[in-house]
Amino acid sequence: MTADTSTRYREFKMPDVGEGLTEAEILKWYVQPGDVVTDGQVVCEVETAKAAVELPIPYDGVVHELRFAEGTTVDVGESIITVDVAPGSGEAAPAAAPVAAPAAGDGSSDAGSGSGSASGSASAGTGTAASAGRTPVLVGYGVAEASTKRRARKGATAPSVPEQAAAAAVQAEMNGYAAPVQEPERTRPLAKPPVRKLAKDLGVDLATITPTGPDGVITREDVHAATAPAAAPEPVVTVQAPAAVTAPAAPAPVSASARETRVPVKGVRKATAAAMVGSAFTAPHVTEFVTVDVTRTMRLVEELKADKEMAGVRVNPLVLIAKALLVAIKRHPEVNATWDEANQEIVVKHYVNLGIAAATPRGLLVPNIKDAHDKTLPQLAAALGDLVSTAREGRTTPGAMQGGTVTITNVGVFGVDTGTPILNPGESAILAVGAIKLQPWVHKGKVKARQVTTLALSFDHRLVDGELGSKVLADTAAILEQPKRLITWA
Repeated sequence: MTADTSTRYREFKMPDVGEGLTEAEILKWYVQPGDVVTDGQVVCEVETAKAAVELPIPYDGVVHELRFAEGTTVDVGESIITVDVAPGSGEAAPAAAPVAAPAAGDGSSDAGSGSGSASGSASAGTGTAASAGRTPVLVGYGVAEASTKRRARKGATAPSVPEQAAAAAVQAEMNGYAAPVQEPERTRPLAKPPVRKLAKDLGVDLATITPTGPDGVITREDVHAATAPAAAPEPVVTVQAPAAVTAPAAPAPVSASARETRVPVKGVRKATAAAMVGSAFTAPHVTEFVTVDVTRTMRLVEELKADKEMAGVRVNPLVLIAKALLVAIKRHPEVNATWDEANQEIVVKHYVNLGIAAATPRGLLVPNIKDAHDKTLPQLAAALGDLVSTAREGRTTPGAMQGGTVTITNVGVFGVDTGTPILNPGESAILAVGAIKLQPWVHKGKVKARQVTTLALSFDHRLVDGELGSKVLADTAAILEQPKRLITWA
């Protein structure tokens, strides 16, 4: 007897790895059909609108099918991989071939059976679907162009590239047209997100690059080398576009004379753009500025660096600026709120999840320090250091970017004096910190060179009026001018 196919093959669907997300792009598969997987094993990496996330499989078994190729954007709830949780339990596995021949040979479903014939697989082919031991592909899966795509299974059963090309040529000749050269057999080139961004910015097709990194990973050097004229005729072009082999010099002049580059807007950048537009045209922004002498704060930073209590953590002015803002919020808690449009209410929050804007290769991320108001200065410094380093390494989780209440953006690291920051959706205030510079300043009746910076506070004028916003900004500046207020006002 065969195994119960309803329980033997388990489908893992694209989860909502971040609050409110509707889709994610599959960056990389770590498994192939036929591989053994265990509960909790990471099977793929996906990029959402907020971050890159590794997805663990919740089953033990053998990979039966990968539903989508790398580089595909998949809706939340779509099945992305099926796992045989009872391998070797009868004849169900061999019987899967009539339902999806590609699954037997290469582990990917044919788009024809997914989009136009999903219901047919379950009704007109009832016998095959039942004996195959797999659920029909969801309606709407894949696109028309994907009907010939295959992913090679590890093993000897998968047809080779020459065999598939020859079959395609014969079929094309029978149909009376020239057989196109396709690259469905090739998976998406392996490259880290920063390298993919670099390639997009330079207008380089990763598929035309011969990787030199470990395990066939494309490096930044590979991308830069591909922009040189001498690097135009890559060997891999013989598979993707043989026409380029006959005229290898053609891409170089086009790249050199290009007057513009088009970069697809997706992932983090797409989400950031949508959020900023929504915030700018939903919340009435008001921005106030103050220039402050932070010489004493800078001295305190140097003292803290030598303090054994701060050993092992990075101490910089941003730590004290964050602490000053937290004290100001404690003195004026009404600024730490959000506008509930549905209920027409102002929701004042009694906790502060302090967001820190971080520039990363993926775009601007704003992870936040949970319950920052309860942290001591050493704890705040440690949390801030971990948050920034994690963001720059591309390891920020969606959870770390949810639930922020107030944000700090440090534009001073770029040498900028100040700016008018846009609120993060759902927050009522954001503080921009400008560059700290030596400037002439009147101190104790004399003009002296002092460390000076400019702060800018943007706030939602629906719930933060001018008086409240001014008090928060003035208190933050006062603490930075006289850091002993961290003690007297805390």
